[in-house]
Amino acid sequence: MGEVQERRPEPEEGQGQGRGRGQEEAPGGGNGGRFHPAYFGMYLALALILSYVETLIPFYVGIPGVKLGLTNLVIVLMLYDRGASQALVLSCARVLLAGFLFGNLSSILYSMAGGVLSLLCMAGARRTGKFSVYGVSMVGGVTHNIGQILVAMAVVESVGIAFYLPVLLVSGVVTGALIGVAAAEVRKRLPRA
Repeated sequence: MGEVQERRPEPEEGQGQGRGRGQEEAPGGGNGGRFHPAYFGMYLALALILSYVETLIPFYVGIPGVKLGLTNLVIVLMLYDRGASQALVLSCARVLLAGFLFGNLSSILYSMAGGVLSLLCMAGARRTGKFSVYGVSMVGGVTHNIGQILVAMAVVESVGIAFYLPVLLVSGVVTGALIGVAAAEVRKRLPRA
């Protein structure tokens, strides 16, 4: 008995050159939005691990809200590898899970505001094409702190908390630059999917 072989359609013009069908580079970055549950699970697990590690690091500079932002490394990598929409889902899932595992409801509120604002700004900065991964990460660090300050101002019903903003902006630039360097180095070593 002979076997019947399945005939695959030929790739359209411009496809099949190093990427699979439907995985062309999207204008906003990533692979055009194709969802891979295994990749997403890997990124989410790594983000949760880094969230936990960050709670173990005794990093206190006297100003509430100053953190290393290790999980932003995973978000930046997801933004560049899979695109803004999947990075947004990852960021929200990470905030919820890490908040329930290692934090509380107020930490979820502050992290969600900072995370969503920073991701939207990072995606916009990346889309312009004028920012490197370092700049995109710094934009994320700064806007994450701005988002958290805005929520804090709404919660305490006072603009006086904006007093912390200059220190948080500087810390956002510094930690964003460090995370950008790490993201650039990791991206050099990751295989392209």
